[in-house]
Amino acid sequence: MVAMSTHRVTAEHTPRGWWVLESDNGAVSQVRRLDQAEDDIREAVAYLEGVPEDDVDIEIAPLIPDEVREALENAGKLREEAQRAHHDAAGESRRAARTLAAQKYTYRDIGAVMHISHQRAAQLVKS
Repeated sequence: MVAMSTHRVTAEHTPRGWWVLESDNGAVSQVRRLDQAEDDIREAVAYLEGVPEDDVDIEIAPLIPDEVREALENAGKLREEAQRAHHDAAGESRRAARTLAAQKYTYRDIGAVMHISHQRAAQLVKS
């Protein structure tokens, strides 16, 4: 069995709308869309390596502006914070529903107080 070789390929977007691809083994190509890059460059890489295309694994690394990279990193951080806040809010909702249930509120009353359905109130109390 032949070992699979992995090649890193940079992809740079040109002002004319093409992606210029360059592999770490010197293979070059260009594609119109980034989703075409892996299949397109694999053939060139395999040819230069003298191996079948199935033995080549490609890792595409698009070169993007720093401003875009920063925005993507910030978006990721904000999504993580939102997930944590959502998790915390769910815990507080359960706590509120259980506290009301312990004080003998009905599920319908819990729902009315919390602005949720009585079915959701029951779920929160029982979860």
